[in-house]
Amino acid sequence: MIAESPDLETRNPAPRQDNLDPALFGQTPPQTVGPFFHYGLPWKGGADLMGKSDAGARPDLFPEAHYVLNRSSPTGIPQGEAIEVAGCVYDAQGRIVPDAMIEIWQANAAGRYASREDARENVPLDPHFIGFGRSATTTEGVYRFRTIRPGRVPGPGNSLQAPHIALSVFARGVLKRLVTRLYFADGEGNDVDPILSLVSDARRDTLIARLRDRVWWLDIRFGGEGETVFFDL
Repeated sequence: MIAESPDLETRNPAPRQDNLDPALFGQTPPQTVGPFFHYGLPWKGGADLMGKSDAGARPDLFPEAHYVLNRSSPTGIPQGEAIEVAGCVYDAQGRIVPDAMIEIWQANAAGRYASREDARENVPLDPHFIGFGRSATTTEGVYRFRTIRPGRVPGPGNSLQAPHIALSVFARGVLKRLVTRLYFADGEGNDVDPILSLVSDARRDTLIARLRDRVWWLDIRFGGEGETVFFDL
């Protein structure tokens, strides 16, 4: 007995229309690293290391329901000179980047980090200062922090580094965070800093913040004229 052949529709079923079928959606748009990190990384007060404001997050970059984290309660007033640092972030074509995120990491006013790796007992910790913060850029591409002017920290070969703040830059199109530094134009030891000395005279200004209306201002440029010096990790 010869079995009946399946009909043509059974042998060649129609393509499935499910959520994996590219016919439903077409090609997805190309994207590397995008502004999605604003959904969870910046927080209220993250850019205010003095603990007095909501500065840091951009509520307009994520749904209101996600903006629920309260800012950290300040434990006290950090020691040292209170300062404000800011700057504008530009892409390689000189356009502002309105949805970047900047992280900072710095020592306290005495020159000691709030880290287990910095266990110098002769340099006091500040229980009211953690030295870490995050700031989303504004619609004008500006990042801004309220913090303490840092003290000098040890460098290679028993040297002392000039006061500085480490910056990490995150943005769309940046697959790996960019790392740079902010030095102060009047910083003690700028001329002998072992890291700053590695940078050519022609590009050293890209790391030097200058006072502008009582704010230490340093622009960050991904490329082009005045490109910021970034360091390899």
